[in-house]
Amino acid sequence: MRILIAEDSVLLRAGLIRLLEEGGHEIVGAVGDADTLVDAATSLKPDLAVVDVRMPPLLTDDGLRAAITIRGALPQIAILVLSQYVEETYASELLAGDVGRIGYLLKDRIADVSDFLDAVERVGSGGTVLDPEVVSQIFARSRMTDPLATLSPREREVLSLMAEGRSNSAIASALIVGEGAVEKHVTNIFTKLDLPPAESDHRRVLAVLRWVGA
Repeated sequence: MRILIAEDSVLLRAGLIRLLEEGGHEIVGAVGDADTLVDAATSLKPDLAVVDVRMPPLLTDDGLRAAITIRGALPQIAILVLSQYVEETYASELLAGDVGRIGYLLKDRIADVSDFLDAVERVGSGGTVLDPEVVSQIFARSRMTDPLATLSPREREVLSLMAEGRSNSAIASALIVGEGAVEKHVTNIFTKLDLPPAESDHRRVLAVLRWVGA
């Protein structure tokens, strides 16, 4: 596989080069900052880019944002992110849509060399490799930002039937419950979705729009 490495630590960059070459891969480039990474990916078009999150010029999340740029412009390039921590905002953006040919691993949780090389092979072959901690933190973030995450399973069922245009009585028949129970669920849905009574708004329609948007 033709691999581009982006790592600002000279020692770690040299170690990755040696490790991947010994694993039978060709290193087409090795860069130390995010701007050069984007330029190198554009010109070299590697099969895979191994990217550190925290890189110059700002030493924050520059590497990850560069990976998102590459992902958008050159989706055929597989991306394997290596990081000391989970950057939830940009990690979620990187993993949005098609998650094939993508990986996000925490450096201190890579058990051994064979695990790392296996991850490289899987991502380069079109697979996905995500550290469990990455999945956990992104899921936790999505629950905090998604108002539908606060709905109970029954409330989701009710909202789903509302989206089909059913009345409360029709929903009650479908779920084999009393109409009063449905009315209670609907009220809870409005409360959890922050849809207070208003003469100018149709709360039922607004709730359905939230459902469709999610």
